[in-house]
Amino acid sequence: MNGRARENLAPYRRSLIPLPESASVVDARIGDHGPALLTLEDGSVFPGVAWGAPIASGGDLVVNTSQTGYQEICTDPSYAGQVVLMTYPLIGNYGRLVADDQSARPWLRGLVVAHATAAIEGDGAQLAALLRNSGVPAIAGVETRSLARRLRETGAQRARISAPWESDFDAAIAATRALPAWEEQDFVGHVSPTAIETIGDEAGSPLVAVVDFGLKANIVRALRARGFRVRIHPHTADARSLLADAPAGVILSPGPGDPARLAGPVALAREVIDAKMPLLGICLGHQIVGRAAGAETRRLAFGHHGANHPVRDLPSGLVYVTAQNHEVEVIGATLPASSGFEVSQINLNDGSVEGLRHRDLPIETVQYHPEGSPGPLDATPVFDRFARAISERAR
Repeated sequence: MNGRARENLAPYRRSLIPLPESASVVDARIGDHGPALLTLEDGSVFPGVAWGAPIASGGDLVVNTSQTGYQEICTDPSYAGQVVLMTYPLIGNYGRLVADDQSARPWLRGLVVAHATAAIEGDGAQLAALLRNSGVPAIAGVETRSLARRLRETGAQRARISAPWESDFDAAIAATRALPAWEEQDFVGHVSPTAIETIGDEAGSPLVAVVDFGLKANIVRALRARGFRVRIHPHTADARSLLADAPAGVILSPGPGDPARLAGPVALAREVIDAKMPLLGICLGHQIVGRAAGAETRRLAFGHHGANHPVRDLPSGLVYVTAQNHEVEVIGATLPASSGFEVSQINLNDGSVEGLRHRDLPIETVQYHPEGSPGPLDATPVFDRFARAISERAR
């Protein structure tokens, strides 16, 4: 533990909660920063070993059950403001490829794992290096699966990873309870760009306008693979700038936070709907379109986070394996019949709405992440249908 004198462990040894031995939970090739605390707002304390950035940070604790994809999860803007708990026991076990990052940096507030390991010794290929260079703390040695079950009982809670060697349980709990509530924060404004960017310059290629509420790189890759030029707009875009140069279609991207805070994007979605052009809403974009159609949204008890959520497509009866990461659902019962929208897909675990389609217009939304390669190809038809809608409109 960084050579720190063993007597500094005394505050931990006096507690009734055993402190994990760093050698057993953090790979020696990574190294650790010493003991740390994970605290929940209900007063729970989970001692562990610090191995990310040696700082304190906190936010809402969410559970992700994926066995792979930790690099994509850490760089997904949809996790802005959250502490992510991975239930799969070994994290870091296959390294990192920079080309697979979903954005320029990690946005989560912290990472909780059972065991931190290193598949490759080079720093650039290690998840630990990504977290440390980006100021994101991480803690290992926590019994992650029992903690996940606890959240299933209590619902969402704020959580905080302490700085290394913090040992005052009461102070750590108080700091956790002082964290701002998830619903009170503007995460989209934090992750969205401030300027327009165009990717691709092929003459004659159809242009797709994307509103970036927390865009993932795989969405751009999916569009480019289908022959589109992509113009990315900030979340503050208005209809005039978004529809300039007559784009062939519009995508409202995934992103973090509560759609009830996003009156501007909801108004923009209404204008795009009125323009009767191909529109695809993904995750937060789906929720924004739902609100634009007149539906209400509400927060789920503990959200959906993982790579194995079953979704049924109602028109076809097909069931897809999907990747998900969201805290909010569109309430299907509040969708006005006069809107022209109908529920097209549902989650087979809890019956929540997973997609909307317009009866007459080329508009579709999905709550899950088709760019996340679940299944691994179950959700790719989402982009194919969008491309087909653009092609049919151009005839």
